[in-house]
Amino acid sequence: MAGEPMQIGEVAARTDMSLRTIRQYEDSGLVVPSASSPGGFPLYTDADVDRLMVIRRMKPLGFTIDETRDLLRAVDRLADPQLTPTDRTTLLARVRHYEQAATERVAELRAQLARAEEFAGSLRARLG
Repeated sequence: MAGEPMQIGEVAARTDMSLRTIRQYEDSGLVVPSASSPGGFPLYTDADVDRLMVIRRMKPLGFTIDETRDLLRAVDRLADPQLTPTDRTTLLARVRHYEQAATERVAELRAQLARAEEFAGSLRARLG
């Protein structure tokens, strides 16, 4: 069920992104507001918020804007009911590539976190 269109302030609160960041993603073409108010202000839908959340989740994993754009395009195209089986297979492979890259990057971050926790623990031990 789709909710009422939202103004950028509500979207910022829901995504924990700044207005500036959301506007940068608009300028780069990663997200396009789905509607506009009678006064011409951009309005966002739940689908727009979902798209911003994908972007937000990719950023700390080190994906570039171009990689993010590529993934979003693949996901968008997968929703096309007229997609040929060959194109669907190609797009699924692309999405799978990003899923595997994300999994690898999460593992790297976990290893870094473990080293950081070990370091902090060794400092606590020296102090105690």
